[in-house]
Amino acid sequence: MRLEVYNTKGESTGRTVELPDEIFGIEPHEHSVWLDVKRYLNAQRQGTHKSKERSEISGSTRKLHRQKGTGGSRKGDINNPLFRGGGRVFGPRPRDYDIHVNDKVKRLARRSALSAKAQSGSIIVVEDFTFEQPKTKDFIALLHALRVADKKPLTVLPDYNKTLYLSCRNIPKADIAPAQDLNTYRILRAGAIVLTESAIEKLKVICE
Repeated sequence: MRLEVYNTKGESTGRTVELPDEIFGIEPHEHSVWLDVKRYLNAQRQGTHKSKERSEISGSTRKLHRQKGTGGSRKGDINNPLFRGGGRVFGPRPRDYDIHVNDKVKRLARRSALSAKAQSGSIIVVEDFTFEQPKTKDFIALLHALRVADKKPLTVLPDYNKTLYLSCRNIPKADIAPAQDLNTYRILRAGAIVLTESAIEKLKVICE
């Protein structure tokens, strides 16, 4: 797939760049995408949820009344889950939600997500750029020039750039990341992907 290269003013540079078909031109594999997104979302869960069970409630263990002869139901102590303030039956316990996904499947999922974006025309290639100092206003102007400001844009850089990161972080729904930090969920979440020229070479490394 060959795409036109734009500058930071949204104007065509007259050059084109070839996106490798093995990354941007495959048939998306939906199941691998589902697995990798599930793995990512599970990893975001802390798993620190906990409720007290009957044995952990602070309360008397005295039997409330004798077993027979009262006309009422049988009762144990006040920590009974049936009583208000009692323990919780089968409550949540701390656990690890991580699931294992093979690296080969992760790479296939990333390639599938990028290919889906390419097929929908959601990828824009821009020449390499940077700012002299962090300026949110300049980054907003860039997104408007590329006509992606209202599309939840994801800007992909070859490497981490603190100046550009600081310029982008306060823009609602906009995201920025170096190529090595891309994952399937981040790609799918974006409405448009602004891809710098140098980032294409980095993507070849992490997706192959």
